Amino acid sequence: MNPDFWPACGYTLLQRNPQGWLQPTPAWLGAWLARPELALVPESCRAETRLHQALAADPLRPVPAAELAALKDADARENYGHFLALRDALLQAGTLEAWLLGLWRSGSIRVPPIFIDVVVQAVVRGLLEGGDDAFEARAAEMFFRTQRLSVQDGRQLAGDKETLDLQRETHGFGDLGRLLAQAAQPLKAAQLQVLQAGAEHDNRAAYWAEAAKPAGRHIFLLDLTHEIKQELGHGLAFHLTNAHSGLKALSAMLARWVRHFLGVAVRITPLQKIDDAQWRWHLGLDAEASRLMDDLYEGREVAPERLARLVSLFRLDFEHPRDMHPDVAGKPVYLGLMATAEQTLRLKPQNLLLNLPLAPAGA
Repeated sequence: MNPDFWPACGYTLLQRNPQGWLQPTPAWLGAWLARPELALVPESCRAETRLHQALAADPLRPVPAAELAALKDADARENYGHFLALRDALLQAGTLEAWLLGLWRSGSIRVPPIFIDVVVQAVVRGLLEGGDDAFEARAAEMFFRTQRLSVQDGRQLAGDKETLDLQRETHGFGDLGRLLAQAAQPLKAAQLQVLQAGAEHDNRAAYWAEAAKPAGRHIFLLDLTHEIKQELGHGLAFHLTNAHSGLKALSAMLARWVRHFLGVAVRITPLQKIDDAQWRWHLGLDAEASRLMDDLYEGREVAPERLARLVSLFRLDFEHPRDMHPDVAGKPVYLGLMATAEQTLRLKPQNLLLNLPLAPAGA
């Protein structure tokens, strides 16, 4: 059994309702005060210190507008304002899932993305409860953290963008690395690890150990390659299915996500191409893929450079056609995942909740 992981999202401080959705608790809300956006700093004014201490003692206490306005620092006022609005909205919604659905369905999102990411992280942490698949846990990080993609030795790898950007800036040695970099001192960058299984290079235990740290770093790369090409010489090569492709783990997490929110059982399978004359429904798992899928469906010409940024296609099948809209019942839904021109990827798992062809309510 793996230890608690991703402790920063506060999952263990939440409670489940009979539906299995997560309910905010005073302890979970109080833990937000330790986040960098709300934690006290030496420059915090007396009003901010009093407010922070009062909320720590009672995370549910009302905060009058005048008390918030008394904070001298504009950023602090804004951050506390966002937190209080989030707190009240979560308590009104009753669960994290209900709040997320309401937010995404409203089409009007004024919540800072970092706040939404923490809530999403707590939800997917709950989806992983009781499991021990490190590949699924690493794939689940894509739900709330932007990825940077690269190709190494013919394999497509996804790494945490923030971690990789920091490594690039500091050579992996924090403030010391930043100072040395500014001084133009040569310093070998610390290497991130590709998550692997197998007798020789299995590092799944290392993933769990890192994920269990209070300030765990996202240092593992996820292999998103469909097939592995092996050269035989003399111009010959053969292709092997990547047994530990992160695409399989991502598919499993996406299917679990749909079932948890919508109560609908689906199967999701990675694809390399769509060969279906009866193609009826599709959606993108990110903004770039949404536009590309529309163009492909309409038969519009797509530039090779743009098509090359397609990470993967997926086929989604409903376990029970009765859960689908009658017009497309029994037909597959095709999904796309795509990098930006800067080779970043921001998964939008809400697209699966908003754009599936579900049967009308009460049908």
